[in-house]
Amino acid sequence: MIVQRTLIALLLPLLPVAAYAETVVEGPVSADVVRVIDGDTLLVLARPWPQQTVEVYVRLRGIDTPELRSACAEGRQAADEVRHLLEEMASASPKVSLTKIAADKYFGRIVADVALADGRNPAREMMAAGLATHYAGKGRKNDLCIQH
Repeated sequence: MIVQRTLIALLLPLLPVAAYAETVVEGPVSADVVRVIDGDTLLVLARPWPQQTVEVYVRLRGIDTPELRSACAEGRQAADEVRHLLEEMASASPKVSLTKIAADKYFGRIVADVALADGRNPAREMMAAGLATHYAGKGRKNDLCIQH
């Protein structure tokens, strides 16, 4: 929560007054991928200003991927596959750009649109590959184990 608040606090002074009410930072904020947590979460070192860095977990906006601790083998296998794909994308393009940055419903994490340095959008690529489903942050998440 402190990291999340710090990132937003560091970025808010750069915004017009109207943006404060929504607590959304339009960005872009450049960041380096530290590691891939799972198919829809990265740990990044963000640079909101020169000589300022913030390590923060970033949830990729708009998608949901299977959980690594899924209740069934199919779910865990799918989670490994999508995490591996995100790791490949991040290792090929470890510099990312964060836009539409907002607080996430979980402490210590933000949600953002993520673009790789080569311009690709990992969330869209995972959706196109059938490894992620649309998720707006509300309602029931997709669980491969329940579908059987």
